Amino acid sequence: MPKDTSIKSVLIIGSGPIIIGQACEFDYAGSQAARSLKEEGIEVILINSNPATIMTDPSMADHVYLKPLNTKSIIEILKAHPNIDAVLPTMGGQTALNLCLEAEEKGIWEDFNVRLIGVDINAINITEDREQFKQLLEKIEIPAAPAKIANSFLKGKEIAQEFGFPLVIRPSFTLGGTGAAFVYKEEEFDELLTRGLEASPIHEVLIDKALFGWKEYELELLRDKNDNVVIICSIENMDPMGIHTGDSITVAPAMTLSDSTYQRMRDMAIKMMRSIGNFAGGCNVQFAVSPDEKEDIVAIEINPRVSRSSALASKATGYPIAKIASKLALGYHLDELMNQITKSTSAYFEPTLDYVIVKIPRWNFDKFDGADRRLGLQMKSVGEVMGIGRSFQEALHKATQSLEIKRNGLGADGKGYTNYEQIIDKLTHASWDRVFVIYDAIQMGIPLSRINEITNIDMWFLKQYEELYILEKEISTYTIDTLPKELLLEAKQKGFADRQIAHMMGCLESEVYNKRNDMGVNRVYKLVDTCAAEFKASTPYYYSTFEAEIQKADGTRYVDNESAVTDKKKVIVLGSGPNRIGQGIEFDYSCVHGVLAASECGYETIMINCNPETVSTDFDTADKLYFEPVFWEHIYDIIRHEKPEGVIVQLGGQTALKLAEKLDRYGIKILGTSYEALDLAEDRGRFSELLSDLKIPFPKFGVAESAEEASKLADTLDFPLLVRPSYVLGGQGMKIVINKKELEEHVIDLLKSIPGNKLLLDHYLDGAIEAEADAICDGEDVYIIGIMEHIEPCGVHSGDSNATLPPFNLGEFVMQQIKDHTKKIAVALKTVGLINIQFAIKDDTVYIIEANPRASRTVPFIAKAYGEPYVNYATKVMLGEKKVKDFTFNPQLNGYAIKQPVFSFNKFPGVNKKLGPEMKSTGESILFIEDLKDDQFYELYSRRKMYLSR
Repeated sequence: MPKDTSIKSVLIIGSGPIIIGQACEFDYAGSQAARSLKEEGIEVILINSNPATIMTDPSMADHVYLKPLNTKSIIEILKAHPNIDAVLPTMGGQTALNLCLEAEEKGIWEDFNVRLIGVDINAINITEDREQFKQLLEKIEIPAAPAKIANSFLKGKEIAQEFGFPLVIRPSFTLGGTGAAFVYKEEEFDELLTRGLEASPIHEVLIDKALFGWKEYELELLRDKNDNVVIICSIENMDPMGIHTGDSITVAPAMTLSDSTYQRMRDMAIKMMRSIGNFAGGCNVQFAVSPDEKEDIVAIEINPRVSRSSALASKATGYPIAKIASKLALGYHLDELMNQITKSTSAYFEPTLDYVIVKIPRWNFDKFDGADRRLGLQMKSVGEVMGIGRSFQEALHKATQSLEIKRNGLGADGKGYTNYEQIIDKLTHASWDRVFVIYDAIQMGIPLSRINEITNIDMWFLKQYEELYILEKEISTYTIDTLPKELLLEAKQKGFADRQIAHMMGCLESEVYNKRNDMGVNRVYKLVDTCAAEFKASTPYYYSTFEAEIQKADGTRYVDNESAVTDKKKVIVLGSGPNRIGQGIEFDYSCVHGVLAASECGYETIMINCNPETVSTDFDTADKLYFEPVFWEHIYDIIRHEKPEGVIVQLGGQTALKLAEKLDRYGIKILGTSYEALDLAEDRGRFSELLSDLKIPFPKFGVAESAEEASKLADTLDFPLLVRPSYVLGGQGMKIVINKKELEEHVIDLLKSIPGNKLLLDHYLDGAIEAEADAICDGEDVYIIGIMEHIEPCGVHSGDSNATLPPFNLGEFVMQQIKDHTKKIAVALKTVGLINIQFAIKDDTVYIIEANPRASRTVPFIAKAYGEPYVNYATKVMLGEKKVKDFTFNPQLNGYAIKQPVFSFNKFPGVNKKLGPEMKSTGESILFIEDLKDDQFYELYSRRKMYLSR
């Protein structure tokens, strides 16, 4: 067995806070790597500064260091653990690779006798340095786009003159396409060249001839020490070259590639991987292919690490790339490792898919006022969803239903564009909603050839869209009573939701649901099994589809459902869907801990989620994983199939919480806090009555449904006013207004974007201190897990504030009010599980801003700061297995912990960076300080009011 037995202790470098371009796919990779190494009996030491991740959970590694990702921290850890033999930097994205390079340049690995595994320095340098990479491709005779290196402004101008426009500028050593740009016209060049040179840490850019309209593909590879290479997955970008892969709609397996071209591409990828260094691990290779019959292939780039696409490929195939890559880094050969899905074949095989996956990114442009919403070479999305179906059409529909942007799928929901100029503009300048606009264009009668000419999206994809529209037109000619079964089945097989079919025929969703039930058109569940069912899969990882009934020889009819229901008591945990600003990885942390706690209590655990980046969608986190949209129709069908004891909604953020009302209406048990209590906390009027009864102060407020009502209210409430819609997360649409003109403008704007919503107007407590508390309650007793004071004043969203645990500036009198209010509110709301309450403190009076009886953004931070598994405890309370008094709480924290927000404003030049009541941060890091004399605390405190924007 070639495992390197000299490696007994490994340092894994994480990826730090979530930013645009580097999200929780690296939490997933790092968590898998840590578990994979521990299985081998290796001591795992982990560094990462992100408290919201599963990766930094104490159970993941033998030693977890929540420290800044810099060489100072690396030296501290290596001194504390002189026994570390090797470092694995390929699981933490570009951040980890760059830190690893810096430590190498400073001689740190050599000083401490630490080896690099999973990659070698040579490979990082060759692939990151655009000039070296270009020379390598020439040497191994692999075609590349004509390109030249510029490390000065003057050199860049010369190259542009030589190549002509359009051009591409790609900075060296950056992540998520930072600083990269397409340059269409000469007048844009100077600014974009300067930006690219500044973005590169070595002030170097590659300028290449734009491969406009070429098709883009990615291959995910693994290689072992024996030079065996497997291609895990081929991924095709539906969007052509020119849009960052992180912002592209991607499809696996590749759909429009001829077999001979695919074989050429495979050979090129393997040759490239073998030529960049002698290491064992994972690799991602990107290619461009000409859209003509010749199908010329050009290599774009190679990343010698697991990537965003590796997480996607792992979930798409069921092949755990990070887990296997970690074992290969130890010296194992592919043929010695077991296939994690079949448990009977080796890992030296290439997955075969008998289904299609579609990934669609999730954007948050609404948070970046004035942002350029056109898509290009610089990644702008904050998350992604994945749909699995038996056809491209079904997978595409499921992915659009997973996005949570108030769409029910493609078309058939009355929300499409109908203005010709607007449609043409959105097709011409790739927009975030182009996936929907293509359907609108076909519906308007714009020919496919014209759409293809504008977008360069392959005709095969456009024809798939056209088929969907033809089916919609046909169904629209029927009523619910006359719709034939074959047509209903076809619509369901192509992914149309019941709501969409109801829209086509002008009836209710429930009527369509009942009709298909009566006709026996029901969902069946299929295994994701890596080998197209050639071998038996032992992993319960499912997606849904629809099948025509099969008639047996004896005349009985059946459909093949691969999800067998056990007679164990079960619990379903609803996941949090795609990452977005306001709801990120911290809710996935809570979901995973909820699943593990329920498992400890003897439940069979069932996870429903659609986010391919997360640990919750790992095939061995829950007993059963349904990779499905967190969308009512899908959830209800799973519940009817599995018949659980109940559903946990308070761990999956607003996504899961929004479904509570329907679950309650359909008589499905919500475990923990009841829907009635959840709704009471959201309904500002009823909640304020409750606070009045409890004699707890809150800012004066009123509810308005029109600009006129808001104006009248303003006369009684006094400016400044905080205006916000109800039932939203992350402060969406919140604004502080200081006069009637601003109030009217904002109210009209809000009612236009969220029609029919009630608006809350609060008197804003100017200059107040903000604080928040998280607690666990069992309906009777309350334990406050943490009270945090925000460094920024009231008015900056809690997610954008530096939150200090414990408070640094609140007297005993104020602290007692916070404790009393928290306990009273938690009990009055009949909370069972977690609750988060936010306070404004002015003139020593503690006012309530809001209460959320669910897991909050700060729970993982408190759990990491105090070293206590609070979500585990809260879940056991929700399940009724334990009471608060059954736990022995023992929080450990010397000094203070500060939750520091991290922003991705650099992706949006020219955007207003001021902070206010609407959240804008994409991630967070944790900072531990011994006392308030710490320089970093002093600096944060001194500029606390600088950013407040009304």
